[in-house]
Amino acid sequence: MQFASITKRVAKLGSEKWMPHLKAKKMAEIDPDVILLTIGQPDISVSDELANITIKAIKEGRTGYSNGRGEQNLVSSLVNKYNDECGLNITEKNVLCFPGTQTSLFASIMGLVNEGDEVLLGDPLYATYEGVVAAAGGTIKRIELKKENSFRMNPSDLANSVTSKSKVLLLNNPHNPSGALLTKKEIEEIVKVCLQNDLWIISDEVYASLIYDFDNKTEFYSPLNVRDASHRTIVVSSISKSHAAPGFRSGWLVGPKNFCDAVLPLSETMLFGNQPFIADMTAYALENDFRTAKKMRDSYYHRAVNIYEVLKKTNKVEPIMPQSGMFLLADISKTGLSSDAFVKQLLEEEKLALMPGASFGENAHHLVRISLTVPDKMINLSCERLKRFINRII
Repeated sequence: MQFASITKRVAKLGSEKWMPHLKAKKMAEIDPDVILLTIGQPDISVSDELANITIKAIKEGRTGYSNGRGEQNLVSSLVNKYNDECGLNITEKNVLCFPGTQTSLFASIMGLVNEGDEVLLGDPLYATYEGVVAAAGGTIKRIELKKENSFRMNPSDLANSVTSKSKVLLLNNPHNPSGALLTKKEIEEIVKVCLQNDLWIISDEVYASLIYDFDNKTEFYSPLNVRDASHRTIVVSSISKSHAAPGFRSGWLVGPKNFCDAVLPLSETMLFGNQPFIADMTAYALENDFRTAKKMRDSYYHRAVNIYEVLKKTNKVEPIMPQSGMFLLADISKTGLSSDAFVKQLLEEEKLALMPGASFGENAHHLVRISLTVPDKMINLSCERLKRFINRII
């Protein structure tokens, strides 16, 4: 039986990349001693206030059809957010609402990439990017993100990677899986390379609210802040990380009017906007001050420091301290094990689940990703298991 070619292009690029997590999750269902440090699932719940806003909206009948662009209150909130943060003069014509960052990213790639077009991507990379590019028929041109540069994209490496087929730079800042944060200068230089080569920029900024900024000096800088680049820049994001609400599936894209106009019919054939009751909650979340992100930032930072110090003392596994986000990378080269073997053996012997670097690109096979999204007590227990395992295998 023949299926559409897209099914072949995305084969093994979906849930198969998350098999270590799925296997461990199945184990944890029958063995409560299994600890999952695999995915970015916040360990705090969405705030009662936002949950109540959603419930109230449902009870008030906000359960009907929406529209392709998104509910007016949410669109207006996003216009205000990005005008305030980026000093732009955007309107509702620059916004499209989707169920989550993943859908926003899919629509953006499908709206720009033709079969054979190259999408430039830093590697290591977020696990779903390969599938999104493959779905559109594009090819990935990998730019190695080097450990010695803290996994930040080097503008010179980007410039040297551009070919006649290059169409889009898919930028992830702050970066998953490393937690790296690009500086203002780096963003400006990256944007310059893209404009010189007539590239589009898609900037995934879902972790922008989770930067470890304790001296108020760390600056998040978006390509949208570069005024000359606004006609070639699309930002995708959501409330999944900022408000501990991944299951609400509420995201968006912000981009040039002509791009949004062109992609709007695609959005309308996909889903016709996100749910009105979730849009109401999202608009409220964006318009009011919540301490959710700060609480998560503080927790993740201290957990990262804890794991970093434990692994550093082993002198056998090298941790890389993140600047943001929910994860910590560790270099396991000295163990002699592949990331897949390391993760498999650790789960079997210590009931501790990590994600192998192999799930995050060709340049990550010597790495493992450790999630910071479990309570401190479990982080401490995980550190004990990690240290015991590392000392035993070397």
